[in-house]
Amino acid sequence: MSGAQPAAGPLLLGVRHHGPGSARAVRAALDAARPRAVLIEGPPEGDALLPLAADERMRPPVALLAHAVDDPGRAAFWPFAVFSPEWVAIRWALRHDVPVRFIDLPAAHSLAMTDSPPADTDHGDRGRGQAGDDASAPVVAASAVDPIAVLAEAAGYDDPERWWEDVVEHRTPDGQVADPRAPFAALGEAMTALREVYGDGGHPRDTVREAYMRIQLRAARKEFGDDIAVVCGAWHVPALGARTTVTADRALLKGMPKVKTETTWVPWTHRRLARHSGYGAGIDSPGWYGHLFGAPDRPLERWMTKVAGLLRDEDRFVSSAHVIEAVRLARALAALRGRPLAGLSETTDAIRAVMCEGSDVPLALVRDRLVVGETLGEVPDSAPAVPLQRDLTRLQRTLRLKPEALERELELDLRKDTDAARSRLLHRLRLLAVGWGEPAAGRGSTGTFRESWRLRWEPEQHVQVAEAGVWGTTVLTAATAKAEAEAVSATALAEVTALAERCLLAELPDALPVVMRALADRAALDADVGHLADALPALARTLRYGDVRSTDTAALGEVAAGLAERICVGLPPACTGLDTDGADGLRRQVDGVHAAIGLLAGTVPADGIRERWTAVLHKLAARDTVAGVIRGRAARLLLDEGRIEEDDAARLMGLALSPGTLPADAAAWIEGFVGGGGMLLVHDERLLGLVDAWLAGVPADTFTDVLPLLRRTFSSYEPGVRRTLGELVRRGPATGGPAGTTGGTTAPGFGPGLDDERADAVAPVLRLLLGLETEGADTAGHAMEELGATG
Repeated sequence: MSGAQPAAGPLLLGVRHHGPGSARAVRAALDAARPRAVLIEGPPEGDALLPLAADERMRPPVALLAHAVDDPGRAAFWPFAVFSPEWVAIRWALRHDVPVRFIDLPAAHSLAMTDSPPADTDHGDRGRGQAGDDASAPVVAASAVDPIAVLAEAAGYDDPERWWEDVVEHRTPDGQVADPRAPFAALGEAMTALREVYGDGGHPRDTVREAYMRIQLRAARKEFGDDIAVVCGAWHVPALGARTTVTADRALLKGMPKVKTETTWVPWTHRRLARHSGYGAGIDSPGWYGHLFGAPDRPLERWMTKVAGLLRDEDRFVSSAHVIEAVRLARALAALRGRPLAGLSETTDAIRAVMCEGSDVPLALVRDRLVVGETLGEVPDSAPAVPLQRDLTRLQRTLRLKPEALERELELDLRKDTDAARSRLLHRLRLLAVGWGEPAAGRGSTGTFRESWRLRWEPEQHVQVAEAGVWGTTVLTAATAKAEAEAVSATALAEVTALAERCLLAELPDALPVVMRALADRAALDADVGHLADALPALARTLRYGDVRSTDTAALGEVAAGLAERICVGLPPACTGLDTDGADGLRRQVDGVHAAIGLLAGTVPADGIRERWTAVLHKLAARDTVAGVIRGRAARLLLDEGRIEEDDAARLMGLALSPGTLPADAAAWIEGFVGGGGMLLVHDERLLGLVDAWLAGVPADTFTDVLPLLRRTFSSYEPGVRRTLGELVRRGPATGGPAGTTGGTTAPGFGPGLDDERADAVAPVLRLLLGLETEGADTAGHAMEELGATG
């Protein structure tokens, strides 16, 4: 492309956002023109924040965040990377002490014009990060014009990205041309031709935005003359150079809605710049673009070296010879494809062939860590922030919990003060709907002294903090206020018990009285056994957490004891006359109540609660009117607790699998009894023999009816358990003898009997691993009971 922009009038630098080639060209053009002022496409509310871009603690990627004061969820981001042309222009102006301003439509208008803007979407860099994209337009339909695609097609390219790289990013190795303004003039001519054909290109709001930008441009020309540089999306260049009247432009802006806004800088991430993240003007490869912009020389060689280092860190053998060969191959591919320099596609193909041995698995790691990248920007403390954000930042530093873009796991030991404080913070943030951390399955102890979290900081969490700011100015006061409000507005008992659990975990003592009043009220009014069964497990966990965290939970204990008593009375009648789905749901509730009773035993002011629950299980296991899956589950729970002997379990199974029982009912009983784990059948071949004999006797015409249920039951077993069961069935049915014996002889892997002395020897170590008191640890049985109580 050739041609020069006329010397008269402002210097219009049409760019593609987040393009390193455009960024280098803008820097060269500004160095050559030395304008008296720089105008940049962006919200004018950010003008007061522009000086912070010169702060050494400001490290891109960052974004301007604007949100409505009365509705913080109505927000928008304007991201900047180190290779963004706008960021380069801002830094150039601040470094040369040249006035710099934003001239796009104010966020006060753009937010008011959008019903519910997604907080992670820049208003609006339109799809594919095109040259006309900008930071204030709405997200639009896919039918909108992509100017880069149109120009690429006109040039004979089937890939717009490859065309842009060839004509802009790879224009010259150092980004220098004889006249730095010439590329912008040529691109402006191309956009003018496109605007003549496509008009607003399917972006009707652009007309309003461009009218506002022209008004700001006129004001700047009155102040500084024509010695002005404007950095904007290339799509807007023809409109900014068009001859219109002030009256006509103001008429377009008349009557626009408006909201009160607040604006600040927030950290951004390379992943959020990536197109697949949902950000409208995203680019495929922010890490690659950042490398191209920052590499002082030999970018291809430096990139291959980075890749080699990453793969070596993952224990893959990559030598210097691999790097040399990959560079040669990338250059050869570029020559074969008629490209001026090797682009990302050539380097990726070379890496796959040379360093990854043709595999896409390590290549996916290269894309994730380098091509996209996990870079998280930084913003100085002097940037404006809501009080809640400042308190959160203070707590993060005090507790040494640095926000990171890369997901990581955090193991906490609640017996340590720092870890306990971290746990409180994360639970309070969850209550405030700030999704920084999520509980995860831990690798360590199953006791209540340990927690595992999965942490990952995302830019939109700044919006979540702003939204949560309506509840208070600190994390503690905000979480307390929100918990109290949720307790008052809750309509279901399970909601209040879950809230009580969250308040204990977050240690919100001031909110607990309000939650307890709501809990007592809902519990007194709710007569549905299913609701009570749903509520009890969370309440039992809350009592256990309170014990661990030294919290007074006497009032909770009284409510829990009342719920348990009412469940014991109302559950047996509720287990009759159920359809399949209802029976499955109630079976899960029986499991939850059983676990809750184990936690409550000895901790609530109700003696004999475990004995009353055992009586309920006996009723459920013996009543023919109770659904089969529930009868089977009750029998299994009694056997596991040692409340019935194996002979009793075999008798119940024999009755359930008798010829007079419908095959579907028998299959449901089996699912309840052995569902969730098959080790019971592995260790007790008499029960396995009963199941095997029943299954072999199911008539052919009904076998297909029970097959799906049986598949669901046995497919949940681990492969090793299924394999062992198959070997036992092939060996033949057991005859006589206790568990672990076949035909009165000891089965392989089992001793002739239980050695109590050797079993009790493990008790002290077991209790130490569980973090339990050592007194009274005289038997392994006691230790295992304690383990059951801790969940």
